[in-house]
Amino acid sequence: MSQNIKEDLRALTGLRGVAAWLVLFYHIRTGMAGYMPSDIIDFFAKGYLAVDLFFILSGFVMYLNYADRFQSLKLSYYKKFMARRIARIWPLHIFILLLCCSFVAILTATGRADHTGYPIIELPLHIILMQNWGFTDALSWNHPAWSISTELFAYLIFPFLASYIAFHRYSSLTLMSAIILLTGLLAFYFNILGYDKLGQDIAKTGLIRCLIEFSIGMIICALWNKWKTTPTIAIIASALIFLISLALLLLGQLQEVFAIPIGFAAFLLCNALLAQNPKNPLGNRVFYYLGEISYATYLVHFIFYIFFKIIFVEDPLFVSPYLVGLYCILVLILSSILYHTIEKPSQRWMNMKFSKAVK
Repeated sequence: MSQNIKEDLRALTGLRGVAAWLVLFYHIRTGMAGYMPSDIIDFFAKGYLAVDLFFILSGFVMYLNYADRFQSLKLSYYKKFMARRIARIWPLHIFILLLCCSFVAILTATGRADHTGYPIIELPLHIILMQNWGFTDALSWNHPAWSISTELFAYLIFPFLASYIAFHRYSSLTLMSAIILLTGLLAFYFNILGYDKLGQDIAKTGLIRCLIEFSIGMIICALWNKWKTTPTIAIIASALIFLISLALLLLGQLQEVFAIPIGFAAFLLCNALLAQNPKNPLGNRVFYYLGEISYATYLVHFIFYIFFKIIFVEDPLFVSPYLVGLYCILVLILSSILYHTIEKPSQRWMNMKFSKAVK
């Protein structure tokens, strides 16, 4: 969710920006239900699935950028890899978490705090990004950060997968079969727990959901690498698989826990194969910049919406279109500020420190 994508695939960065805003509208949709068409609200209600696209895209990007460096697993490079990943995701997360703590402190001082959503005992897990590793029963503090927690786990095991499995060594048929198998395992896991939606019981299901979809993304990258020079058939086939998966889901013939990973894998492959097209709108400056600041958008929008409602909104079930527009503009501005003043500078600083400390 926080990775930069190679320049020739910049359209995928734009895709990440769109996904971040789908998550935002998922969280604010109930305030628009009083005037927005029900079909649009229903669409926004599925915005949590953008996180599944994030996971698959993350696996794709990690394999694209780092697989060749883990032909053999060396401790020195493993430490450098993890140092760079931590520098990428941790500083902004901590900054937002500090804002959450300050916000809760202010609410407490004014007698307005409901501490059920901000358990102090769980705060250390959030600080070290282990809050969604199965140690808690529910989301708390800055809810969207649960996925960053599971991604950290994925980063920890990625070098082992890239080194010992090395997906690029296998045939296309084997890789496609692996995607179906992994998706089946994910669906089986959810069904065993009695769930058929990917957003259910995130504290319990989120880690497995991330790891399997992250692995699917790695496989998609291996397939993309095989087919990128002759993409036509693969583009058509992946587009059809995406549309068929979506149709079967809408018709109730395929569970979400199976249709979405398969459909999004095909969707990502299709977009990756089309990403080098200079006419791809997702690669233009606007979408690309939205993708660049998407990590800030993703992390800040949730807690900022709570703050925004306290100040501007009388009825949380009816947030006027003007206030929704104001909120979106402020999130965009805030994301840009956080990206340029917190996220990137702290990343550069930590990378410099790690480069001296990690040998």
